[in-house]
Amino acid sequence: MLEIRWHSRAGQGAVTGAKGLADVISTTGKHVQAFAFYGSAKRGAAMTAYNRVDDKVILNHEKYMEPDYVFVIDPALVYTSDVTVNGKENTKYIITTHLSTEELIAAQPKLAGKEVYTLDCITIANETIGRPIPNTPMLGAFMKVSGMYDIEFFKESMKRILKKLPQKIIDANMIAIQRAYDEVK
Repeated sequence: MLEIRWHSRAGQGAVTGAKGLADVISTTGKHVQAFAFYGSAKRGAAMTAYNRVDDKVILNHEKYMEPDYVFVIDPALVYTSDVTVNGKENTKYIITTHLSTEELIAAQPKLAGKEVYTLDCITIANETIGRPIPNTPMLGAFMKVSGMYDIEFFKESMKRILKKLPQKIIDANMIAIQRAYDEVK
């Protein structure tokens, strides 16, 4: 089973991103879950979202997991939350930051020895979508790091999911996904 944990703040699109990823995966015949956990649910409050993916029916509905991937879409959460909790030896961390991977690890020693990928999803979102909602750039980075799906297949699938939005927004999200795919290091 593949498990993903998202660290975000309410309003940054982690829940929507987790559900969008689940929608794409479900079209490929796999079983998938997307759910979230948040406290006060106020915009800006720290929260987590989750995905599980398997070839078999998923019977586990707990939020506890040992994630294969951890997405951090708010850079401050690397310092205020333990994003490494319950991580496995081979967990991959995709983190939104303006720092290089080396600079981030130096600033947050808990990440030392971990497989860490970085990109600035917030800048990508601002420059492409016009809003600091970094969920789709994070998914583009995930496609690159995981190799789960071909990027063109993923973008076409996301277009179907976003079809109720104005075409301008859909196009901007496709640019954000591709740019994140190209920029993640």
